[in-house]
Amino acid sequence: MNILVTGAAGFIGQNLCVFLQESGFDNIGKITLDDNASTVIKKVESADFIYHLAGINCPKNDDEFKKGNTDLTQEIINILVNSGRKTPILFTSSIQAELDNPYGASKAGAEKAVAAYQQKTGASTFIYRLPNVFGKWCRPNYNSAIATFFSNILNDLPITINDPEASLSLVYIDDVCQSFLGMLTATTQSTEKYSYVEPVYQTTVGEVAALLTEFKKSRESMISAKVGEGFIRALYSTYISYLAPEQFAYDVTRHSDERGTFVEMLKTKDAGQLSFFTAHPGVTRGGHYHHTKTEKFFVINGKTSFKFKQFTTGESYDLIVDGEESHIIETAPGWSHDLTNIGENELVVML
Repeated sequence: MNILVTGAAGFIGQNLCVFLQESGFDNIGKITLDDNASTVIKKVESADFIYHLAGINCPKNDDEFKKGNTDLTQEIINILVNSGRKTPILFTSSIQAELDNPYGASKAGAEKAVAAYQQKTGASTFIYRLPNVFGKWCRPNYNSAIATFFSNILNDLPITINDPEASLSLVYIDDVCQSFLGMLTATTQSTEKYSYVEPVYQTTVGEVAALLTEFKKSRESMISAKVGEGFIRALYSTYISYLAPEQFAYDVTRHSDERGTFVEMLKTKDAGQLSFFTAHPGVTRGGHYHHTKTEKFFVINGKTSFKFKQFTTGESYDLIVDGEESHIIETAPGWSHDLTNIGENELVVML
């Protein structure tokens, strides 16, 4: 299958091309600003499926909206009709197509052109009305205030918020690409006039700014937000994608004494923290108990003797653990615990 992506050098286009390649599609044609009328015709005529992502949303003057959105879409359709093709088209429109402004009107005009093409040829068409899309590779200081927030907060630059309660509807780039991929296998025309990406995250400008500020501070506080799923996962991933390579690494504090070293790496609000410590040969660490707190120990390097004692009955239990094994030792409330480095090398334990 010959797939054509217009606007392939843009934010959504770059991500989609990667997703297509990962899914095994090798014949991916691309239309960018470097193409001329001749190459556009050739690429459109040879396509078996067209992702029409190209458009104008940040012009120097309003007249460019119609030229870059409505007229370009009509040009592609005219090429297909004149060559007798019925190539499926997926067109990225905007929720602003409902609004009475030059950008919205230009997107609405492009939608009408796509709909007319479907009615005339019977080709499958998919018109996606997208809200704000966020994710890696979105260009800051261009047409996305959210992308500018990511970049500016990360680099200690000011952001402008006129109304922190202003609502935002956001979709994540990975979800957009997955939805677009699904249309390649669609065998029938959708009965719905428009297609939408799910999930849509409903939030506010102030909430996004607050979360990004929390991400920024986490390198100092070591307290991680709940970045494991959903909106915050996607937002954090996007925030990290704006790091420059020289920002990939950062320091944490090492606490060292005659016993060895202790380093905290990560703290969570609701599931404890992650750290590691070392112990020199012969050194014993621990020797305390907890009423509620629990700990998991994983010996990465060295050999240690764990000693446990129930502090009301005096019952004891000893355990030898070698770093060559993959044992996790979990402490129980009401039992004191300590560990001694009984090997010849430095003991390294994850906690």
